[in-house]
Amino acid sequence: MHVIDEQESFTLVGADARRGKLTFFDAEGPRNPGVLRHVALRVSDLAAARALLPPGEQAALELGEGIVVRLVERETDVDYDLDHVALVTSDPEATASAFEPYGFSRSAPDAVAVSDARLVFERGEPDLEGPPVLNHLGLRVDDAEQHRCEAQARGLEIESVVDAPNTYAVFLTGPDGIRVEYVEHKPTFALA
Repeated sequence: MHVIDEQESFTLVGADARRGKLTFFDAEGPRNPGVLRHVALRVSDLAAARALLPPGEQAALELGEGIVVRLVERETDVDYDLDHVALVTSDPEATASAFEPYGFSRSAPDAVAVSDARLVFERGEPDLEGPPVLNHLGLRVDDAEQHRCEAQARGLEIESVVDAPNTYAVFLTGPDGIRVEYVEHKPTFALA
């Protein structure tokens, strides 16, 4: 993984600009984990990936403020691509159901998927004291405006629309207060 783009208010990190990435926003701290349990990155050879970690680390790294990144071995054409995001909820099956109207498909009783990435819901109580470290979940789509219209027709809460130079994004307030972003890359999209 590497820094894909660095702006005044955020830094994008990932293996490929057009694949799963993490966006680290510049925000006042400290932040709390909130609903975020961990982010899992897919690697084709877990032993080789672990050998690159600092001594004493196994398959998870604590990045601070409750951000945990895990490595999972799964067939992939791009190492360090997003595999899943694990979120804490009091009722995993109900939360998975609540995400289905947002374009996710059920992949297990306690999980939903978009393309080859998943949201996995684990039973627990989120740390809701103070501002959360998770800002939103971004889903790259071909037509964000179409997703906005479909969300509006379903009665989903549209929070904002951002028409930026490289992207067009629609933000919704999702289940359990988790923000969902539909983001479309414009033809001018050009990140390393």
